[in-house]
Amino acid sequence: MSRIALVTLVVPDYDEAIAFYTGALGFELVEDAPRPGGSRWVVVRPPGCAEGSGLLLARAKNDAELSRVGDQTGGRVGFFLHTEDFAADHARMRAAGVVFLEEPRHEAYGSVAVFQDPYGNRWDLLQPAATDTADQERSA
Repeated sequence: MSRIALVTLVVPDYDEAIAFYTGALGFELVEDAPRPGGSRWVVVRPPGCAEGSGLLLARAKNDAELSRVGDQTGGRVGFFLHTEDFAADHARMRAAGVVFLEEPRHEAYGSVAVFQDPYGNRWDLLQPAATDTADQERSA
């Protein structure tokens, strides 16, 4: 095994999720293919991650799945979006309407601010410090 290719994110609507992840976050729409029963195979990922991990946006199909939208990690930060230019990406995302839950912090491990997607999932926008960030991410 060499990498995690996709992580499923349950969403209420494909097109709304695509609009947020490609518009507000600047992700690329990698695949949007119809599947049986009216579902779709929708994959987005940050630009430049040709071989990197992506998100499989999966529309909730029943009440149990719908109840998990926005709370797939029990309220914890569940996703970590690394950047090489924290200030520019933070400003661009705020201008695009991304909701940040805190002001940027400058920690020993890097610059970070928690934001949420339209469903309530929490993300870290993180520019790692020049030193190793593996210990910080393991503790999350």
